[in-house]
Amino acid sequence: MEKSFFSNAVVKNIAYVTMFIDHFFVVVYRVLMQEHEMAGGEMASMEQIYSAGRAIGRISFILFAYLAVEGFLHTRSRKKYLLRLGAFALVSEIPFDLAFSGECFEWGSQNVFFTLFLGVLVLTVWEWAMQKNHKAAASAALLLCCAAAYGLRTDYKFMGVLLIFALYWTRGRNLSEQMAAAGCVMLFGTWGANCLKYAGSYSLTYLFQFSMGEMYGLFAFIPIALYNGERGRQMPKAFCYSFYPVHLLLLYGASWMLKGGI
Repeated sequence: MEKSFFSNAVVKNIAYVTMFIDHFFVVVYRVLMQEHEMAGGEMASMEQIYSAGRAIGRISFILFAYLAVEGFLHTRSRKKYLLRLGAFALVSEIPFDLAFSGECFEWGSQNVFFTLFLGVLVLTVWEWAMQKNHKAAASAALLLCCAAAYGLRTDYKFMGVLLIFALYWTRGRNLSEQMAAAGCVMLFGTWGANCLKYAGSYSLTYLFQFSMGEMYGLFAFIPIALYNGERGRQMPKAFCYSFYPVHLLLLYGASWMLKGGI
């Protein structure tokens, strides 16, 4: 029976696949949609396929947030773990900007490694502060990192930081509690960020309904429920970290060629 459960490596691979699907639809498939629309084609079916692809993609960040907590709890050096996340946040920024804006430097949003870095930083400071009984400092670290994520416009903004913290806070509890915590953070965190960004342009009701799309991410708790806590056969560490910037560059290249290399 234990062989049917998912190791850390399997959960990580599911996260990679769902992330790739999400980014494929955002970066490449949207170009195909634009070309199809310009040719006068019918768009309803393509829009449905696009929505389905993005729904699958919602699974990836919950898995990466969960794996970030696992990495924090099991790493031999939290300092080195943070340094790796920070280094790849910097390395990944140009590929991220190219893929999502077509420019080498676009300051309107920053890649997800910055969010993961801030989330793990919260956990590091939180555990240190709680051990010293500095509860105020622990809470301040959470608030400051959420503010930094919002101010820097990192991918998933403060919702991402809060999700990492929620998964850390509910570790060891039953699956329904973890799902409830993650669901609340995803829904209300996304809604809050959208309200701050689009206040005055859209109604709060519309933004709430739009934010409900994040709930597809709760399907991530299927592999989480099957996770056996074993490390499994891991890909090389270099592959694990480089997959993010490399696949973004490949998708950008594909979209560039579809546009005629203009």
